[in-house]
Amino acid sequence: MGKRTGITGKYGARYGSTLRKRTRLILEKMKGDIKCPRCETRGSIHRISTGIWYCRKCDARFTGGAYFIETPRGAESFRISKRKQRELEIVEE
Repeated sequence: MGKRTGITGKYGARYGSTLRKRTRLILEKMKGDIKCPRCETRGSIHRISTGIWYCRKCDARFTGGAYFIETPRGAESFRISKRKQRELEIVEE
């Protein structure tokens, strides 16, 4: 595996350079140093199946995207729910 090929070096000269570059970006994000949302440990997250992620340290299992731990839509809904929660706390006081 050379310096320029990285994680997609296993494909050799097959599939074309553009597809290998796209695959490389996805695989590097998927297999990179991801922080667990529960225990916040780096590097303990692994994908079990499509959209199912697992933390080896705290035994947490959670859903996410097929290739990334968090999808843009999931992040947006998380922000909205947090905002609504804060608004409810302000009204109750």
